[in-house]
Amino acid sequence: MKKLVLAYSGGLDTSYCVKSLSQSGYEVHAVSVNTGGFDENEIEELSKKATSLGAVSYTSIDAVETFYKNVIRYLVFGNVLKNNTYPLSVSAERIVQAVEIANYAEKIGATYIAHGSTGAGNDQVRFDLIFQTLAPNVEIITPIRDQKLSREAEIEYLKSHGVEMEWSKAQYSVNKGLWGTSVGGKETLESKEPLPDHAYPSSLKREDSSTLALHFTKGELTGINKEKMDPITAIMRLEDIASSYAIGRDIHVGDTIIGIKGRVGFEAAAPLLIIKAHHLLEKHTLSKWQQFQKEQLGNFYGMHLHEGHYLDAVLRDIEAFLESTQKTVTGVVHLTLHPYRFTLDGIESPHDLMDSSFGSYGEMNLNWTSEDAKGFIRVTANATKIYKHVNKT
Repeated sequence: MKKLVLAYSGGLDTSYCVKSLSQSGYEVHAVSVNTGGFDENEIEELSKKATSLGAVSYTSIDAVETFYKNVIRYLVFGNVLKNNTYPLSVSAERIVQAVEIANYAEKIGATYIAHGSTGAGNDQVRFDLIFQTLAPNVEIITPIRDQKLSREAEIEYLKSHGVEMEWSKAQYSVNKGLWGTSVGGKETLESKEPLPDHAYPSSLKREDSSTLALHFTKGELTGINKEKMDPITAIMRLEDIASSYAIGRDIHVGDTIIGIKGRVGFEAAAPLLIIKAHHLLEKHTLSKWQQFQKEQLGNFYGMHLHEGHYLDAVLRDIEAFLESTQKTVTGVVHLTLHPYRFTLDGIESPHDLMDSSFGSYGEMNLNWTSEDAKGFIRVTANATKIYKHVNKT
């Protein structure tokens, strides 16, 4: 038997992979990597389904802490929102899942790795890049991509092998994880229509307004409303609070790795609140040039990660820079939650650079004289004055 590890989600594509690969003489070991999207009951159902389809074993790897430690916190440090919109909910997950699966394949001595990606999306690139880098001697098998299978053909194959399951496609595809939920449907296949309210997993439950205090320690969320907690617990708690206001809904439009435009809906209440609050705190606690360089590197980091190049050494260098910038990003950010939106009200921090002992913008100065100001302005103007004089423009 040829030992094979399959990245398994329990959907139609990976179910087809289990059955067809086991029928083709592979010893299929199905593996799902939990990045915050599965509970215990769902994991139990995944196990039953995988083994009933022919998998020799099923393993669920809990990677929530790894996901936060190795990826999410750097997305926060870098205030990463792709195209100023999307917090990389799914693409960030896929990187962690691919790394865990490659490591598992090495652990059990598998000579093959398979995934259920099609040839028309981003995930095929992310999985293959990670697998080729971490497991260069393992052959990658992709039945759906290689055979160009339609959904109907997969269902017909499973039925012909006695697999009777409910494969009717849901109107909307939903992928949930710790850092947000993606939502795809017929509306996202075109450019004009929005997703309807019922497409999003969280419905509006509160129509009042409420205040919220987010506590950050060196850039990480470590408390809500004076209650201390670890960052992962804080993210989940914040998601519960903010999703009741239906906050965090949007549609991301961007360039896919394979060169075509893509459109996807998402719901990410906690990620958006955290990134926006964190960014406000940085405006008060970091220097102008720290903020400037962080914006460039944060955007680069997010793009590189999104396109599957997570293992490139430059990302470790950028992570070191981002972490260094967080030394003074400690304080409390005050927000107000409203139905479908939120406002950033202000911050408190011992590192707030709006130190009134130096003066108040537009009001008074306490650390320089009017003559100092005039001289500074005169010198600052020199470069432009010289250019204008020489070029007579």
